Amino acid sequence: MPRDHDEHLPKAIFFDAGNTLIRMNYGTIAGELARHGAAVTPEALQRAEWRARVRLDPELGAARGASTENRGTVERYLRYLLGEAGITDQAVVAAVAAWHRAYNVPIGVWDTADPGAAAALALARDRGVRTAVISNSNGSVRAILDRLGLLPSLEFVLDSSEVGAEKPDPVIFRLALERCGLAPGEVVYVGDIYSIDILGARAADMRAVLLDPGLCWGWRDCQVAPDVLGAVRLILDGRVCA
Repeated sequence: MPRDHDEHLPKAIFFDAGNTLIRMNYGTIAGELARHGAAVTPEALQRAEWRARVRLDPELGAARGASTENRGTVERYLRYLLGEAGITDQAVVAAVAAWHRAYNVPIGVWDTADPGAAAALALARDRGVRTAVISNSNGSVRAILDRLGLLPSLEFVLDSSEVGAEKPDPVIFRLALERCGLAPGEVVYVGDIYSIDILGARAADMRAVLLDPGLCWGWRDCQVAPDVLGAVRLILDGRVCA
């Protein structure tokens, strides 16, 4: 049974989905690369993704109103990931991009739970802290979370394609606050992209934690954690400031 809520804790933690509770299937991507003669381990692809998200971030921040879910953004992200993994042959890059567009639609390669996701959600709920997801998605994120067994640990899921607002627009964060009847100061948000997750949450007057597993972000004016379980521990320890 969950404990009674500690008044010193936030009343809820809202989570991003991609690269927070769920991650890419790096093994599947490595397998496709191998078909084209490019030998890259899943672990190397994961490290490359840590750098790719930082590389993409300035473009997302500069392109106000641009969707993170449109084809151009998704393909730039994939190309940055491949580039950071040392894949420079443009024929291979183009072939993998074409495969990626057609693979497992609409879920794509986002079909793997983060190793710490279940424990992070359980820890928060055991301390009496409510949990929910705010995700930029194409309508598939709830089904993914359900398939991975994480949905029962979440009070609700807001999918940008369903609610008509996309991070960093503060509207989607405010919709989540309204959904659970909480004030911004009673919630902390956890996500992996500075300009989308941290600045978006702040625009709605919420505190936020940035995930930085590879120490790739450099100094940022926010709390950082190595993974989602570390972020929850940081929050529950009262170390997330406004």
